[in-house]
Parts: sequence; C-alpha cells; structure tokens
Amino acid sequence: MKMKMNVFIVGMDRFNLKKLQRVPEAEECEFHAALYIDEIRNISQYDMDALIDKAEQRIKSTPGGIHAIVSYFDFPATDLIPILAEKFGVPGPDLECILKCQHKYWSRYEQKKIIPGHIPEFCPFDPFEDDPFSSINLELPFWIKPFRSFRSFLAFKITTKEQFYEYIDEIRENVSYIHEPFLYILKVHEIPDEIANMKESCIAEKPISGHQCTLEGYVFNKKVVIYGIVDSIKDQYFFSFLRYEYPSCLPDEVQNRMVDVCSRFIKHIGLDNSAFNVEFFYNQANDEVYLLEINSRISQSHADLFEKVHGMSHHRVMLQIALGREPDPLGQNGEFRYAAKFMYRTFEAGKVQRVPSEEEIDEVIKEIPGTIIKTRVVEGQRLSELQMQDSYSYELADIFVGAQNRDELVDKYNYILERIPFSIERKN
Repeated sequence: MKMKMNVFIVGMDRFNLKKLQRVPEAEECEFHAALYIDEIRNISQYDMDALIDKAEQRIKSTPGGIHAIVSYFDFPATDLIPILAEKFGVPGPDLECILKCQHKYWSRYEQKKIIPGHIPEFCPFDPFEDDPFSSINLELPFWIKPFRSFRSFLAFKITTKEQFYEYIDEIRENVSYIHEPFLYILKVHEIPDEIANMKESCIAEKPISGHQCTLEGYVFNKKVVIYGIVDSIKDQYFFSFLRYEYPSCLPDEVQNRMVDVCSRFIKHIGLDNSAFNVEFFYNQANDEVYLLEINSRISQSHADLFEKVHGMSHHRVMLQIALGREPDPLGQNGEFRYAAKFMYRTFEAGKVQRVPSEEEIDEVIKEIPGTIIKTRVVEGQRLSELQMQDSYSYELADIFVGAQNRDELVDKYNYILERIPFSIERKN
C-alpha cells in the first residue's frame, strides 16, 4: 500500500478541511495541523517565535515527514508558509515576494514601478507623530490603513481633518496588534532595510471606486493563470461587504484588462509557485481598471462559490501547487450557474440576545439544498468585543447559496433571513 503524503495546514479549521478532503488529490494525502485556527484567530497577541516553534515541532514529530504546507487564511498564516516551506525543503513561494504582496506600502511601491496608471496616489505615515495629518501629502478624502491587516481592520475613509484625529486614536491603540509581529518577520528574515526599518506603520491612499471584484489565480513555474473572477458587492454608505457573487457580471473586455494588469505585476515582483487573489475596481466613468490589493493565497470565502459552480473548490489549485504540480482546470460540473456568499451584518453595537437554533438552521438547509449557514456570534456576546471586524459593521453570519440566476440568489438569501432571526439588544 502506497504511503500517503503528509500535508500540513496553517490555520486548520473544519469548514476548509472538508473542502480539501473533497478534491481528488485528497486520496493521496493525510492532512495535519501545523497550527489550528484557534491558535491564529481570536487571540490576545501574536507571539511569532512561539507559533513558528509550535508548527515546526508538530511537523518534526509526524511520522513520514512533510510533503506540502498550505493555508487559506491571511496573517499570520500566509506569512508563515514560505518560512516553513523553506525550513523543511518543500515547494513554496519566496518570502520577499509574498511580503511584496502583503505589505500594503511595499506593494504599492512596487506597483508604481510597473502599473502606475492603475493605482491611486499613496503615501506612508507614522500614526504616533505629534501631527501625523501634516505628513500626509494627499488632498482629502483619502483612506488610512495599517501596512499589514486583513478584513478591513483599522481601515477608515477620511473626509475631514477632525475625522482623521477621531480615528487616529483608535489606530494608535490597536495598530501594534498585527504590526509588531509583522515587523518581527520583516526584521528577522533579511528584508531590505529601507522597508524593515521604516518608522511608518500606516498608509494613506486616495479612494478608488466603481465595480469591485476579485481575480482568483495562481502562478506556477512563472506561468500566470486566472481561473475565476468574483464580484464584491458593498453597502453604499458604510463600505462593508454585503456579498461575493460568482461568476462576475463584468464584460469580458474589462476582465481581460484586469488580467493583464495583474499578470504584469505578478511577473514584476517575481512571485512563483503560489495561489493569489487580486482585488480590482472598474471605474465606468473613465473606463479604467484599478488594483486595490493583492493577497498571496486563495480566498477561502470564495471556496464554496467555486464548488457550487464548478463542482470543485479552488482548494485543489492550492493543494496541487503545494505538491509541486501544475493545477488542473476546475471543470464545469457544479449544480448551479451562480453562487454567492452573503455577509449578514448589523451596523450598530449591542448585545446578542438571540441566534438561530441548530434546528432552525437545519430546516432551512433541508428546504434549500446547497445552503451553508455559519453563525459568527453567540448569545450574550457584545458586538464591540468581536475581533477583526471592519471599521463600520459587525458580521453576524455567513450564508452561502447557489442558484440558476442572479435574482434567485438574492431571493433565497432574503427568505433565509426570515427563517433564522437574530436579536440584538441595542444601547440606549
């Protein structure tokens, strides 16, 4: 009997493990946790030395060694993949290339060299200066955000100087949560001094707007491939994501321009042997495409969408690359023509009084096949205590649905909300 290959996951969780176990290559693999999800999420601080040591010890103690390492989560998982891959001699991307994607200022700095017409104006700043506003050489409005973050954590749109100072206190209080452990990676792993030694920790950039979407792709042996484009629909007032919808409704010509811009940047920074997703805007007013940010991983939020439409999640792409194999096309064997992930949100703080019961959720899933419902809160929880939320809302649940047309997606979602009520006690 042929021995199975040991595949280690940074941030192993039940939802994504099930997706991995359904891809064809899973029959050849045994999946192990390098780190579990609760070791990198909802924790008080990131001790990078301890996380790296824990992952290394688990890998070393597993009979048969390691054949591949993967992750579908952002910080610190994405940053640890190249470190651990190099340590154990398995396929993986170069750390500096990964950081040129994940470090928001460094990424913009590199983008300006190769795709200057497709990015906004930007500048770094130090939130701890006496007068940080004066060091930002951009006219209002602009966005401010940390060099390293995820899920729009500490990202604020600034329209007045007063608003800037209202939010800068929150940034000062919380920016070290990710920036300090990220700085550890920059300084310990021989990153250029001009980046590693920057006193700034935040970036300001002019707003870009239009139709937002995400390109999912990979680069293998220097060949860049885009295999899907997912639309991102936001709340028009608070900039929070309401749903991801697949496939994109953008014209092919616009999609092709995004692919070209993306490919040029990927090749410029030398990224190889990695999955990635790249967020873009298409501005219909001036018929231009703008790159928002690049992430050197699959978006696990899109996994179920690909599975519903293609019959296969893009976890297969991630796994094949990690095994040193060129990815196969996802195919067209899904049950639905369209799929969406809805983020059910509330925009006011409060205390959770009621969440749907397991029985209520199970009834809806039986009634609407293909539906997945993941609640994000528990009864008695204060929304203000939720970690890693965007700056404008609180996420109560994720709801995945499939349909044969776009209108049916929204109809199913609205019906599901009626069947799984939440109750929030608001402050007076």
